[in-house]
Formats: sequence, structure tokens, C-alpha cells
Amino acid sequence: MHQIVFNHSRTSHRALILLTKTCLTTPQLKQLHSHLTVSGAIGDTLTARKLAAQLAVSDYSHAWTFLRHLPSKSGSIWTSSIRSLCENHHSENAISLANHMVRSGCYPDNYTFSFVFRACAEISDVASALMFHSLAVKLGWAGYDYVVNCLIHCYIGCDAMDNARKVFDESSVRDVITWTAVINGYFKIGQLELAQKMFDEMPQRNEVSWSAMINGYAQMGMFMEALEAFNEMLASGVKPNQSGLVGAISACTHLGSLDQGRWIHAYIDRNAIQLDGVVGTALVDMYAKCGSIDIARDLFEKIPRHERYAHAYTSLITGLANHGESRAPLELFRIMEEDGVCPSEATFVSVLSACSRIGLAEEGLRIFRRMEEVYGIVPGVRHYGCLVDMLARAGQLEEADEVVRRMPMEPSLSALGALLNACRVHGDVNLGKRTVDELSERSLDHSGVHVLLSNIYASLDKWNEVAGVRARMAEKRVQKVAGCSCIEVEGKVVEFVAGEKCLIDMNKMDETIAALVRVERHSKSLCT
Repeated sequence: MHQIVFNHSRTSHRALILLTKTCLTTPQLKQLHSHLTVSGAIGDTLTARKLAAQLAVSDYSHAWTFLRHLPSKSGSIWTSSIRSLCENHHSENAISLANHMVRSGCYPDNYTFSFVFRACAEISDVASALMFHSLAVKLGWAGYDYVVNCLIHCYIGCDAMDNARKVFDESSVRDVITWTAVINGYFKIGQLELAQKMFDEMPQRNEVSWSAMINGYAQMGMFMEALEAFNEMLASGVKPNQSGLVGAISACTHLGSLDQGRWIHAYIDRNAIQLDGVVGTALVDMYAKCGSIDIARDLFEKIPRHERYAHAYTSLITGLANHGESRAPLELFRIMEEDGVCPSEATFVSVLSACSRIGLAEEGLRIFRRMEEVYGIVPGVRHYGCLVDMLARAGQLEEADEVVRRMPMEPSLSALGALLNACRVHGDVNLGKRTVDELSERSLDHSGVHVLLSNIYASLDKWNEVAGVRARMAEKRVQKVAGCSCIEVEGKVVEFVAGEKCLIDMNKMDETIAALVRVERHSKSLCT
């Protein structure tokens, strides 16, 4: 091991240089501790603080011993260690050290409480949060705006919204951050009306509070409302931040609203907003899913290479696969690996789906195996669904059936649909019926499974069997989920559900259809 030798007169200075610029191992930190103790430099608060912060992460028990025997009882040394633990996601140890700090007779300040509450939120430790909240009140720190905001965030992170609201109501130092935190909390628990009420009552609003509303609506699936909030924000003269832009673009993506998405893209260009990895990826995803794959590809190239995260690659890979590109998705995946970007679970879903669509079963199987062997990603239900679809499309029905049987979780509708559809294409009625019977025994025979079996019989003109499937569906009261589709007209997206008549004037539609039928008949009569 590298030996650290010090001149006693320069011990403290040399120690600071090492602790600031060098990543020391645990044995080296302990050796440094010994030298500082022998030389007497351990009494220097700055040096002790930096050493304690590193020891807390590398060897918690040694750090606790170190702090307990320090000649100085400075709270900043304890706080530095708690902060280090918190920032390295050792939240339990951070809370434990805060308890030791109090028992040693050294009390936290507002800075200490901010990290303690952050640690409580990370592991949802509401009991510790309540205890340190009481201590903050006792020590007189509970009224400070920074402590109030941290405490509200903490209770929200612990799913204790009532406590968060009580802190808010009792506080006299509410700023925009305080209001926005409570709004986010209500969205988190699905209380839309309370979130909207809080927003309406805000004395001041900035881009952060508007973004909270935009993203809150989007997270609840209320994409039209998210876009309306975005437009209201612009009308009020507030310029969106990155989060607000991404929330609005995401809403356009889910609605398939290409016109709205283009307008937001134009707004970004007009206002010279930097196309970073986050905003750029949102636009790539929007254009790819709305059918403009060439624009998506061009935007991807404009994202700085060091900001092309896994989601950016995944969005374009998915778009290329959905648009029937042959080798392009796999080529982009190869570039992703060469750039050192670690694929995510979603990336592998997209790549496996691409292999399935272009008929590369062997390549897909190789990638499926590498997912866990190389990247340590355990395949999920969507990955198995892609694998079943890939094998089924390649005509390997027995192999696909084996995958369905051996899946470590219940098969998804997409996996079952792929297998049963392949049975229809290849005329394998026995496998299709056997699959449905086994699913019935496991209570997984939902409407889609019966419909697919019915389609298998219908493709072979076995109408008695079709009638039998329909009869069993009626007997079990299995109902087919109504299909729906969306269209965009003049920038407005409208959803139509099969059998639904409330959104349109049915009389006018019936008149229009009747007129079209008459035109068609007249045209045919002229031809004859």
C-alpha cells in the first residue's frame, strides 16, 4: 500500500491537499487519521471535517468512532459527514449519525436538518422525520424557510401529505418553492382539485410552479389540460423552463398532436433555447411517434454527443423500427454501445422489437442473452413478449410456446397475442386451443385471448367453433374492450371510441353517410 509520510509542521496542509484532490482508500484514510492524531493536527476543524466526510462513506463505524473522540465538538464536522452520507445515498447511516450527533451533545442547525430530512425522504422514514421535526421546533429552526421547504419535501416523499400540508399552513414564510412543493405533493397522490386550488391561490407564479402544473397534468394522463396550462403560461408572459417544455412536448407525443409539437419546436428555435439532451430527446421522441422519422433523425444528430443519453437512442431506435427501417435500428444500437452509453430496459425492448419486425430471430436471441450476461438487466414481461413475437413470426411456434410456458411471470397480452396470431397464420389450431385452455385454467383468458382463438377458427372457415367461442365469452361475461382512435383537426385532437355517440352529432353523421351512399350508387349507375 502507498505510504503517506508527513512532515509534522505541514501535516494539516498536506492532509487538506490529499483529501481535496485524491480519492483515498479506507486504509489510507485510517493511516491519515493516525498521522493527524499523532501530530496534533486533528484539532484543525477544516481538516477534520473533510476527513470525517470521506470516512463516513468508506467506513461508517470508524467515522462514528472518529467523531466521538474528536477534541472539537464542532457541529460542522458532524454535518459534513451527514451530508456526505446523504449525497452518496447512505440514508440510513445519515439518520443514524444524526441521532449519534444529538446524543453526543452536539445539536443540528438548519443546514444539518436539510440533509437529515432529505435522507428521511429517500427511504420514506416518516418516524425519524417526525422526531427531527420535533427537535427542529425545540431548537427554534422550524420557522426558517429553508427548513420548512425541506420538511415539506420530506413529508411528501414519505407519503405523509397531511403532515406536509400542516407544516405549510403553520408556516409564515411561504415562498414559491413552498407552494410548488405542496402542489407537486397533491399531484403525487392524485388530488387534482386540491393541486389546482393551491395553484389558483398562489400569490406569485414562476416557471417552476407552471411546470409543476404542466407535468402534473401529464403524469395523470390529462394531456390536453397540460397543453392548455402551457399555453396559459406563455399568455401570462412567463417563459418555460426545461421541465415545462419537456412536459408540453410529452403531452403532444401522447396525443399524437404533431402541429402542436411543431409549434413548440418553433418556439424553442425562435427564442434560441439550447437543444440539450433532455429537450432534444423529447422532440426526437415526439417526431418519431408522430410519423416524422426524418426530422427525428436530424434532431438526434443535433444533440451534443456527450448529452445523448440512453433515452435519446431508445426513442430513435423505436421510431426507426416502427417506420419499417430494416438494419437502421440495430446499427444505431451498435453505435450506442460504441459510444459507451449503457442501454436501458426500454432500449432492449425496442431493439428486440426491431429484430422481430425484420425477421432476425438469431440476432434477437443473441441480444436477449447479452442483456443479462453483459448489462445485468433481468428480462421483464415486455422483453419476453418481444422474444415470443420474434420466434412466432419466424415460424418457430413450439419454441415460442416453450418461452410462454417458462416465463417467470404471467405472460402479457402482447406475448399471448403474438403466439395465437402465429397459430392463425400457420393454421396450428391445436396449439392455439391448447394455449387458450391452459390460460383459462390460470384465469388469464381475457377478451383478447378469446377473440384471437375465434379468429384462428374463422381463418379456417370453422364457423361452428367460432360460434362456440363467442358462446363461452357470453357465458363468462367476457366483453371485448372497445377500440378507439384519435384524429387531429386544425391542431385539436379528438378521440373516438367504438360505439360512443356523445362527442359528435350522430344525426349529421348519419345524413353525411347516407349522402355518400347515394353518391356511390349514382356513380355505379352511370358506369353501367
